[in-house]
Amino acid sequence: MEDYTVLVLEDEPFQRLVTVTALEKFLPGHILQAADGHEAVALLSSCDIIDIVLCDLKMVGMDGLEFLRHVSSSGKVRAVVLCSELDPLLRQATIAMINCLGLTFLGDLGKPFMLEDFCQVFKTYQELCNAPPERLSSDELPTLSDVLEGLGNGEFEAYYQPKVTLQGQVMVGAEVLARWKHPQWGVLTPAHFLPVMEEHNLIGRLFWQLFEQGLALQQRLKLEGGEIPLAFNLHPSQLACPSLTERIPLMLKRAQIPTTKIMFEITESSLISAPATSLENLVRLRMLGCGLAMDDFGAGYSSLDRLSELPFTEVKLDRVFVRKMQGQPKCAAIISCAVALARALDISLVIEGVETTEQQVRLIELGGIFAQGFLFARPMPKSHFLAFCAQQAVRD
Repeated sequence: MEDYTVLVLEDEPFQRLVTVTALEKFLPGHILQAADGHEAVALLSSCDIIDIVLCDLKMVGMDGLEFLRHVSSSGKVRAVVLCSELDPLLRQATIAMINCLGLTFLGDLGKPFMLEDFCQVFKTYQELCNAPPERLSSDELPTLSDVLEGLGNGEFEAYYQPKVTLQGQVMVGAEVLARWKHPQWGVLTPAHFLPVMEEHNLIGRLFWQLFEQGLALQQRLKLEGGEIPLAFNLHPSQLACPSLTERIPLMLKRAQIPTTKIMFEITESSLISAPATSLENLVRLRMLGCGLAMDDFGAGYSSLDRLSELPFTEVKLDRVFVRKMQGQPKCAAIISCAVALARALDISLVIEGVETTEQQVRLIELGGIFAQGFLFARPMPKSHFLAFCAQQAVRD
């Protein structure tokens, strides 16, 4: 095992002694200790890098909160573990702060310190350190000429992620997602190409290519006896386009696809200051008979006013609530309230980010009906999705 540097920031002498002693027996390297933030900052100045800080929060002098704010700008701390007796709700708020500061959060161990619990978060740290780099990181964005060439060569493909019932996992639709099948770098997610497209107003070209592919898929499914509602994501710039609702009905008519089999997803954040054209297009899309979904509901703005004003037929609850559900009781309460809200508004609620059977069971207990997530299916290319649909047909 390679050497590691760990800093124990703890003001209570006996607890600090227990923690340091346990870590010295477990980890090769340097176990540093400090009784308050000022001592920790002094130690930090003499170190090149600290792998993990075990951080108490409430202490005399510079407390843990101030210390974390200080180290976030130093670039010397790789990861943080909380070891505090503060109220769990305050610790959860601190975790959010740690993430906002750009620090890697490994876990909340509480008190007293237990070496077994630390071993688990340490495994996570080792995995992060040993994770292979992506073939192309989001910092290495393709150039404009790369993207234009990809658009011209038809390299951007529609991938499909099913929406299913929580009970029985019956498919009720699918979301259309963009992927770039690059000849050199392989399959790239939007993080690698959307920034360039947004900067150079290429979102429209991408959308229409995906829309064409989605309609072709629906024509194929229709011939095979099963139509699946497809949901397309609308970028704010696309939603504001005056010609949007002129072109869509023409394409649907040509493909002979019912408007009721088409849904458009719009993030709630894009509606906060949406221009009148965008709001008009939302109304026109509903007049056509298409569905409208408010995506990432609860992610940042939660505009209940917009939800009450605009003709949405579906709400997609952001994945963050499922991810935090086990550790934060408030998240389960929010999910339950979202279920009740959707029922009261007579619209569908799709819960995003379901990854485990435990989450699935809990969501059913909370009244959830529809969901989307890796537990059920990952985004897949056309050929795989057709096979998935065939399997569903056999089950039915």
